[in-house]
Amino acid sequence: MKYYAIIVAGGSGNRMKAALAKQFLLLQDLPILMHTLRAFHHCSLQPEILLVLNIHQHQYWEDLCVKYHFDVPHQIIKGGEQRFHSVKNGLKNIKGKGIIAVHDAVRPMVSPALIEAAFHAAEENGNAIAAIHPTDSIRIQTTGTHNEALNRDQVFLIQTPQAFHSDQLKNAYKLPYRNEYTDDASVVERAGYPIHLIEGERENIKITYPLDLEIISLLMHKKSS
Repeated sequence: MKYYAIIVAGGSGNRMKAALAKQFLLLQDLPILMHTLRAFHHCSLQPEILLVLNIHQHQYWEDLCVKYHFDVPHQIIKGGEQRFHSVKNGLKNIKGKGIIAVHDAVRPMVSPALIEAAFHAAEENGNAIAAIHPTDSIRIQTTGTHNEALNRDQVFLIQTPQAFHSDQLKNAYKLPYRNEYTDDASVVERAGYPIHLIEGERENIKITYPLDLEIISLLMHKKSS
């Protein structure tokens, strides 16, 4: 079986209050994106890595790779207007059949073990979506000012990687773009496929706000010490 990884790096630095796109911010003296690509490179299944990046950032990324002597093999793909279009561009560059994992570039703490588990579960079930239960209480606003509690045992926080049989994912991405597509699972579900969840990882944090970067820095420091 052939394995592929599409790393989606289309984020900006807006919510991080940074001038630099967040995937390029330093984490343990290395750009965040490099940690993410290394995690997939260290997966025993050795997926072919496709990095989807804003075309205006291609040269900057290539310069960073030279500066940091970064030698993880990967193909650079032109990003799209929305995440949906970026993934679609990545899919166009995968000609063969196999299992495709899609992952957020700013989840650098993903473990090779979770990546491998997602690939294997997708191979068996058609797809595999990393997810964890919330620890906070959850309420949903229904109408007006009314809100009600949800059973958090029935609620999942969705992560990446999200892995799929290539035929399933490519077929789903033939659908037209919709604003409610927040991840690949929502696209695949819209195409009529059932979604299979696997246990994610608490440390697999998506860097969105400055606090996220501080937490991950502490976790990485603890892990390396």
